[in-house]
Amino acid sequence: MTKKKAEPKPKKAPKAKKEKKEDKVVAEKKEKHEPKVISPAAQHIQPAINIGLVGHVDHGKTTLTEALSGKWTDTHSEELKRGITIRLGYADASFYHCKKCDQYTTSEQCPKCKEKAEFLRKVSFVDAPGHESLMATMLAGATIMDGALLLIAANEICPQPQTREHLMALQITGVKQVVVLQNKIDLIDEERAMRNYKQIKDFLKNTEYKDAPIIPVSAQHRVNIDAVIQAIQEQIPTPKRNLEESPIMLVARSFDINKPGAKAADLKGGVLGGAIITGKLKVGDRIEVRPGRVIEEQNQIRAKPLFTEITGIMTGGAFVKEAMPGGSIGVMTKLDPCIVKSDKLTGNLVGLPDKLPKVWYALKLRCILLERVVGSKEELKVEPIKLNEILMLNVNSAATVGFVTDLRKNLITCRLKLPICADAGARVTISRRIDNRFRLIGYGIIEE
Repeated sequence: MTKKKAEPKPKKAPKAKKEKKEDKVVAEKKEKHEPKVISPAAQHIQPAINIGLVGHVDHGKTTLTEALSGKWTDTHSEELKRGITIRLGYADASFYHCKKCDQYTTSEQCPKCKEKAEFLRKVSFVDAPGHESLMATMLAGATIMDGALLLIAANEICPQPQTREHLMALQITGVKQVVVLQNKIDLIDEERAMRNYKQIKDFLKNTEYKDAPIIPVSAQHRVNIDAVIQAIQEQIPTPKRNLEESPIMLVARSFDINKPGAKAADLKGGVLGGAIITGKLKVGDRIEVRPGRVIEEQNQIRAKPLFTEITGIMTGGAFVKEAMPGGSIGVMTKLDPCIVKSDKLTGNLVGLPDKLPKVWYALKLRCILLERVVGSKEELKVEPIKLNEILMLNVNSAATVGFVTDLRKNLITCRLKLPICADAGARVTISRRIDNRFRLIGYGIIEE
């Protein structure tokens, strides 16, 4: 008996498969070239915290930033030429922990057992310049720091002038959580390292950071980077954020991102970089930038607030729909690129229209002066502020010059060269010109 051959099953039309495959390729290409818009709270896109890297010039701040984040933050031509940080640099890193090996890392995979590590949080690093002539930039950066890493080179005597100055700046601006890193241990022997360690302990003993952990590291050779991450996790917690108040963002950088020769139709609006301190900002929000443009009218300085719309928000390497207090962000706007280029709007505040603090053309300050001038190699006593003296004043992320017009005990009045936007009661750092450099001598509280 002949067996009947089974009839072959009808094949599905290949066209459908082909169409699905083509659709998938198109979708992948689209996904690759178009930035994703993701909720930062759900995807851990926005860094949870801003951590500053501070210390004397050439003590390894930028090298450590690269060791932690993989990014070299000195990108400006002058920075590359001189080998120092001039502007505030930013870089993000994600922290992970392998429970099996008790290993802290910036990689999803444990470097020891190669298994998947647990995500802890994303952090944003603010690389501040250490050179004495750039103290105003460092002070502007300190206002957006939730905690700081103080780098001290083990192959130099501690403290160096800007080590002392930066530590005092952290105290004045209210940064409480600090981790001290004894860098460049690869350049010295154990005896010299211990001698330097004692110098650091001596330097910190009369400050509020006397119990701060001191970790020996080599940023250049990636030694003890895991211990640095662990110390950050243990010593610098994410602060509680106020999301209900009206949003306020401190502008620390402003950019024109258009390339030379770009066509008018392709031009993009100016970008504001910085950090939100309260509330939330969303794409589509109409915002005010205050003080805004500073112009001269009838021989008088006047500030003209700027109004624009948020067209995009970038943080953690991705576009997001909204941003909140935490790591640094970039806010894309419809502002003319000429207004924002070369950090022209640094020191401004961003918020909803008519919700920002007032603009001050003169400040009445209740002053608290230090005993000694900070940052000078010599031990100089702080002399009382004098009438008509010129002072450098830093508040929020703004730096301005004040001319002393009135003196009453510890209350001074300063006419400002550039107006600033701030709340009454805000803390203002005060620096005096000594040997052609502005040196920190104290701080003041803004009085109504």
